[in-house]
Amino acid sequence: MSVRATARIVATRAGLPVLVSDGPLAVRRTRATGTVTGTSTGPATGTRHRVTVVGAMSAPLGGDRLAIEVRVRDGARLTVDASAATLALPGRIPPGADTAEPAHYDVRLTVDDGAELHWLPEQLVSARGSDLRTRMTVELAATARLVLREEQVLGRHGEEPGTLRTRLTVRRAGRPLLDQELRHGPGAPGGWDGGAVLGGHRAVGQLLVVGPEFEEKPAQPILLGDTAVLTPLAGPGVLVTAVAADALELRRVLDEALRLTAYR
Repeated sequence: MSVRATARIVATRAGLPVLVSDGPLAVRRTRATGTVTGTSTGPATGTRHRVTVVGAMSAPLGGDRLAIEVRVRDGARLTVDASAATLALPGRIPPGADTAEPAHYDVRLTVDDGAELHWLPEQLVSARGSDLRTRMTVELAATARLVLREEQVLGRHGEEPGTLRTRLTVRRAGRPLLDQELRHGPGAPGGWDGGAVLGGHRAVGQLLVVGPEFEEKPAQPILLGDTAVLTPLAGPGVLVTAVAADALELRRVLDEALRLTAYR
């Protein structure tokens, strides 16, 4: 039987007034990371709250519809991470059907003026036979800051990946900043695993950093090793895209990129 569940998080300067778990999505208040100081364009020092997403059951399976909604209100700072990787698995095939229904996983992030969100989940693993559609929508105020990391591992060790379709849409002050879609695995357009795309690599990820300080000092495009690149956006932010042989190597590349790009 498929699952429908929506978890909700709201952060303010004072705390976490909304922390709602649902179904397989358990959200837990974890240790705050102390205080952080804003830049000349940002708010004053405050506490960074931290929430960890804990998988309460196997999900997403075929047919599941899961969602997480996060709101960071004016001047608040929040980090959302995860206790473990998300494993997309095949679901039960309904009677009379040839395949299971796809699973859907939607993430909606809203960051208000002077607020800051670090969205740092663990990897998403696309297991053989799975079919997952993810959609992430981000709404940023003009002075909001964002660090967003996405990592996908295509198949467990020694297996082919499932079907994975991801869509990321980011708007800042009501205007488009980034809108992209990636497809991997069976049913994806031909060439997704070819030399012009993944080149045989099985881990792919990106790091998005947005902040008003990039308006004053835009980043320059640079190569980060042999399989990663930093690209300035047509707006106050940068996007790092990378492929790697495995999840450990991908994380190493993105961690290094974060040290190079994130505001202090």
